[in-house]
Amino acid sequence: MSSPPPKKSRTDYYSQDVDFEALAKADPEFAAVSATGKREGWIDFHDPKVVQQLTKSLLKHDFGLILNLPDDRLCPPVPVRWNYVRWIQDLLDTTSDSLSDLYDPEREVLGLDIGVGASCIYALLACSSRPEWRMAGTDIDAHSLEHAKLNAKANNLSDSLRLKQTKSTAPLIPLDEMRVEQLDFVMTNPPFYSSEQDFLNSYKKLSGGKAASAVCVGSQNEMICPDGDVGFVTRLLEESLKLRERVQWYTAFLSKMSSLQQIVAKLKENDIENFAVTSLHPGHKTKRYAVAWSFQDLRPRNDVARHGDLVLQVLPMATANTIKVEGKNKKALGDAVNEAVTAHEGVKWVRRPLLDAGVMQCKEDMWSGKARRKRKQKEKLASLGSDNKVEASPAGDGEGDEEQVGLAVKISCNDQEVEVRWLRGHDQVLFNSFCAVLRRALTGLR
Repeated sequence: MSSPPPKKSRTDYYSQDVDFEALAKADPEFAAVSATGKREGWIDFHDPKVVQQLTKSLLKHDFGLILNLPDDRLCPPVPVRWNYVRWIQDLLDTTSDSLSDLYDPEREVLGLDIGVGASCIYALLACSSRPEWRMAGTDIDAHSLEHAKLNAKANNLSDSLRLKQTKSTAPLIPLDEMRVEQLDFVMTNPPFYSSEQDFLNSYKKLSGGKAASAVCVGSQNEMICPDGDVGFVTRLLEESLKLRERVQWYTAFLSKMSSLQQIVAKLKENDIENFAVTSLHPGHKTKRYAVAWSFQDLRPRNDVARHGDLVLQVLPMATANTIKVEGKNKKALGDAVNEAVTAHEGVKWVRRPLLDAGVMQCKEDMWSGKARRKRKQKEKLASLGSDNKVEASPAGDGEGDEEQVGLAVKISCNDQEVEVRWLRGHDQVLFNSFCAVLRRALTGLR
């Protein structure tokens, strides 16, 4: 087995079709198979050898990875797989405790790939692109798992991966068996089809009644499961309802928009309001999607939560609110924001003038008329308690209160506009209420 090429990794999403001509110039092995194309810039997706070499060449050229695959298992297209991993990176970067929205190269992350497959592609991409990441992987197929271990070893990533065979009836997320208390994320690329007939019908529909647009060679357990991808992800959702915050982000790859719509509907049925969706297609005509949900209160950045080409029905709550203020530069708006926020008692405000931004945190509504009346009532009770030599606790105080955050937002000022970024909290009404109060304060500027 050859040694891996020098380590490198792209950091951006694939947004367009692969440039086959450029790849052929960079990789002689791909050039050899692409030369059989009927026309320039075209390759034969019906030839398993061509498809497999395309995957190997992209992994080598763009990520410095080498791959060995058996002929009887699925060969994963690289761009859409990388886009899924890259999106998870964005999810974690924008929902870290630091509230920075930035990649922290020192943060140790532990993820689980359910159904690693023979390629082990998700774990390879995740751990090679972020050295502090570790992955666990499961699969019910011993043959696939053996090849996954070989691919991890070939890329010097065996120390970063823990691969384990499981059973179809076992829990999808075996935290206790893994002796792991918490995971940062779970990912899965489930079987898409509910039966062999479902598979055949799907490819016939995609190809307009003709043969499939790409060769599909894989084992039955890779392609078929009860109720297809919706059934598999529903099972994952049911497990998450029990595990809840033991995993920060539960994520899943989905085959089509109707599958995404069904899963989003199930999330809403279970009152899961912190979720994110993405379209993963990198310029190809076949569209794929992914969904993620969390029981924690850290909110992903808006462009991550609503990523790509999607329909309104599946979109989660917006995590950003832009306030337009004509004729005011960012310094004037920064001063106005500072005055408006500090006018409310009980909020924690950290302003960073050099960045024209700041972070506001509070335990509850501190700005509405109802909140003001509540404070006055507590102050009156505190005064009465003092007269009677009874020590009264300040409003909202209690054991562990310093750790409680009902709402956290980042407020960024630019010329003629202010953006409020929802960082933390479960209550959309509270977020919208704060944005409305700030909007009234800013739009009244002269």
